[in-house]
Amino acid sequence: MLAAALAVVLAAPAARASEALSDLNATGVTLAVNGRGEALLGYLREGGAPRHVLVWGAENARPPTPGAPQVRFRWDYAGGWGKYRDAGYWKRFADACRPYDGPPLPALVAACKAPDGSYWAVQSWQRRLPHRGFPPWRPEQSAWSLDVSHWSGEPARLELYANWAFGGEAQGIFGRLSYRGRPVYGFGTTARGVPTDGYGRALYIDTLDSAYGPGWRRETSIVFRNPTGSFCYSFWPTTDVTLPGRPARPAGTGARYRITVMGPGVTPDLRAEVDGLPAYDANDPRDVELAKRRLRLFDEVTAGDKFCPTQR
Repeated sequence: MLAAALAVVLAAPAARASEALSDLNATGVTLAVNGRGEALLGYLREGGAPRHVLVWGAENARPPTPGAPQVRFRWDYAGGWGKYRDAGYWKRFADACRPYDGPPLPALVAACKAPDGSYWAVQSWQRRLPHRGFPPWRPEQSAWSLDVSHWSGEPARLELYANWAFGGEAQGIFGRLSYRGRPVYGFGTTARGVPTDGYGRALYIDTLDSAYGPGWRRETSIVFRNPTGSFCYSFWPTTDVTLPGRPARPAGTGARYRITVMGPGVTPDLRAEVDGLPAYDANDPRDVELAKRRLRLFDEVTAGDKFCPTQR
């Protein structure tokens, strides 16, 4: 059972999603939006070269639909030359951005409200960190991504809970991702857990003040499961094939946990946090009662999933 649990948490490298720019470590980011459904991003590329990127063509997200692609942006990294054959388009871009009054967003760089009432946002965070709290050994592993979103109405809902797994032998977390009342999931992954379509979404698990050291450290990344949109994960000592030399790593049990997720379609990135639990004490009535409550919630959140019941 433990082997099965570990098999699904092999490293999932950062997947290229429709809302992620190809440039990393951008600085000086600006966002403008016009009345034609276009956004213009300005920033300095790594090394200092300026770039202007025109973005359009998508809003919100489509629920998981076999045979139909997920919504995705169109990009013009030449600031209007690719779309209009106009090298000066970005200079004359008519910004109609209004102040952002939407929901709070994590890792926010810029956001505004478009003339039609929809929202645009730019968020940045480190998606490529090595797993198991291991320090980066390549520059790109500590790079900051730049994600663009465009949506109206409520963004997706991200849930995160802590529990005791395997009858109290380990600490775990579980939760789910839903959008407009429907689960978010993809239809396939690579052997290393990377979503193979525009619907799948990986969740990046971080642990606070763990055996890996002080502060937040990356534990691993896994995907939300088909068809429930749920996930479950437990913390165990392990070796990780993605790390140099496949070193033995301790359990990443921490004082607090967080997960960060790229929203479905072109909706904004989400983050959730939860306090960790102490070691389970079967002789403590409070632990026993809390374990029962969390188990009921676990069964509700993961109902219909084939794997998660093995971690109860």
